[in-house]
Amino acid sequence: MSRVLRFGLVGCLGFLTDAGVLALLLAVSDLGPFLARLLSLGCAMTVTWLCNRTLTFQASDRGMLREGARYGSVAIAISIFNYLVYSGLLLAMPWMPPLAALVAAAAAAMALSYLGYSRLVFDR
Repeated sequence: MSRVLRFGLVGCLGFLTDAGVLALLLAVSDLGPFLARLLSLGCAMTVTWLCNRTLTFQASDRGMLREGARYGSVAIAISIFNYLVYSGLLLAMPWMPPLAALVAAAAAAMALSYLGYSRLVFDR
């Protein structure tokens, strides 16, 4: 299976984590769609790092702590982009369901994620 396909599958798992945590937080808390999304992004980021390091790219030679810090830095930058797209959609179209905005934002961030992780985190 190609690395891009494995990355896509890990991305789907991350998306399901993000969407599931977001839906759960919206259903059981008063956090609202903006704060709940910050928490769901953090959960998804952790899941994708662990899966990408074992399934997609293999662990780097940097050690888990340095690799995790680099992954976190790239993921935070991409998450800011993702969150801005998500928030922009909800503010521009208040009728849009938060999960629909999540889908659009995740799709916009996917290519950027692959480039960042493959070049800056798991490069050899």
